[in-house]
Amino acid sequence: MEPAFRLIPTRFDALTGWRRDDPAPAFEAFCRSARQAQMKPYRTGAVGLSHADFEHAYAAALAEEGPAYARSFFEAHFRPFRIAQPEQQRGFVTGFYEPVVAASPVRTPQFRFPLRRRPPDLVDITDENRALGLDPYLAFGRDTPDGIVEYPDRAAIEKGALDDQHLDFAWLKDPVDVFFIHVQGAARLLMPDGTQRRVTYAAKSGQRFTGPGSILADLGEIPREAVTMQRIRSWFRANPARVDEILHQNRSYIFFKEAAVEDEKLGPIAAAKVPLTEGRSLAVDRLIHTFGTPFFVEAPDLDIFAGRPFERLMVAQDTGSAIVGAARGDLFTGSGAEAGELAGVIRHQADFTILVPAAAAARYQP
Repeated sequence: MEPAFRLIPTRFDALTGWRRDDPAPAFEAFCRSARQAQMKPYRTGAVGLSHADFEHAYAAALAEEGPAYARSFFEAHFRPFRIAQPEQQRGFVTGFYEPVVAASPVRTPQFRFPLRRRPPDLVDITDENRALGLDPYLAFGRDTPDGIVEYPDRAAIEKGALDDQHLDFAWLKDPVDVFFIHVQGAARLLMPDGTQRRVTYAAKSGQRFTGPGSILADLGEIPREAVTMQRIRSWFRANPARVDEILHQNRSYIFFKEAAVEDEKLGPIAAAKVPLTEGRSLAVDRLIHTFGTPFFVEAPDLDIFAGRPFERLMVAQDTGSAIVGAARGDLFTGSGAEAGELAGVIRHQADFTILVPAAAAARYQP
């Protein structure tokens, strides 16, 4: 069987835009991952890059005098490899962001749609505790006296299946805003007293994710090639009576935890346990890639950043259920409405170059 991807050695000078890109923000993002990895090493993905492979680069990054040395740092401590897929298939990028929405700590006639904390009876499913016959996909389940069972899905939860657990901690005006916070996995909440709170992913009910865009395309409501977050939102505004009909087809439900907004310039703390950096943090398939890995991403048709083709050094710092494959990424565009406008239209082919630590590069040479 042909492998799903290959790593082909290349040179930094062969990367279109390498000299044009300013790698300083990516260097700062990499340093955040380096500090986190020193406290708790990241899990090794299928590519095989381990914490030991990164240790020298991590130490060197944290000893550098500053981001002015970013380019020479990456060229000295990494070797670039193109990610090649079967039949010359190109990679693909989408965008994600941190919504900023008004919210209330209590339910009111205006704020009626809740965000919920992780339930105490929601447990992680492992090979050791998986019940016979339980869907192998499920990574979460409900702990009962009779064993672990599938957790209630989105429709059941929104119809009251968990109301007796009193998990609600923030209320929004719009169920569509709630749903897109579930999709993004984080949000910044503007409270009535003028304070800001941040919510980030805590767990999920475990069922498969089904995006409303694909549902609406299957129904013929939006042309498949025209599906964007903006078009989906527009359709919901025009069809408020059908919101539940569409959203309940996505059985996956997300639970959140609260976090402080310590630096308004940075995004939420994501799967790699570091705050995301606008335009530099990348969500990847964590089964394949190791968090903290730098990637150079080239998307010639994506020109909404600085008015020129997207050619940027990124750092793997998040993941998502829709991010599957070696050359598949989700670009963090920042926080707020403007970032959402950018994220909502990113659906572009891209070429991925993974930066392998120099200490490990020989293993990937043909």
